[in-house]
Amino acid sequence: MRVRVATTALGITAALLALPACSTGITGAKHQTPSSALAGKPTDAVHEPAALSSAALESRLLDQSDLGSGYLPKPQRPAQHNDVTVIGCPALSELGGDAATGGTLAFPHKARADFSYGGSSSEISEELYSDSMKKLSEGIDRIFDAMTGCRSYQVVAGGTPVNVFSQELPAPHGLGDEQWSQLLTFTAGGRSSVVKQTAIRDGSLLLIASGSPALVDRHLDKALAKATATG
Repeated sequence: MRVRVATTALGITAALLALPACSTGITGAKHQTPSSALAGKPTDAVHEPAALSSAALESRLLDQSDLGSGYLPKPQRPAQHNDVTVIGCPALSELGGDAATGGTLAFPHKARADFSYGGSSSEISEELYSDSMKKLSEGIDRIFDAMTGCRSYQVVAGGTPVNVFSQELPAPHGLGDEQWSQLLTFTAGGRSSVVKQTAIRDGSLLLIASGSPALVDRHLDKALAKATATG
């Protein structure tokens, strides 16, 4: 499987999550908590809120005033990328195939913001998507199943091998309708980087927070509150 990404930990992570939401062929345990089971009803039996436009999602992203001092926005990643080959994870290959490109999920409405913190390598990224509840649920669930199902695999980015170790984490209880979380450790050239990713679906909106584990934990509640605010 080849995707196109920037050769950073967050870039590789985003690319792996860019596998098409409509792919088939992956099965596995659902990453839902009892509180996210939509009261035992299938998603298509619940009132379907309207999808939000990309412009509406953009206005719901966290900004510097929400995050506090020490955070600087990162510019959008340049269009020039390196080919990345994923080795040792058949589930990801089956899920994505050659059609997986870019750094965002294949949902029609999306917005993204990236920040660095304190002039260090600590980063946090927030992505918002909107689509039908069924498509959001099935798409992100399939991707997390595939990624956490392969505990270790390798990506070769621009000729540089990067070892990836994944660990499924307990999903945050009481947030949204469905929740997923994982920890990814990237190792290359004797150096390691740890990235936490947490995804929350609330109705027809999907929030994904990625980055330094402490920053994701610190801002997740605030990000969801702003993303789902009405009025």
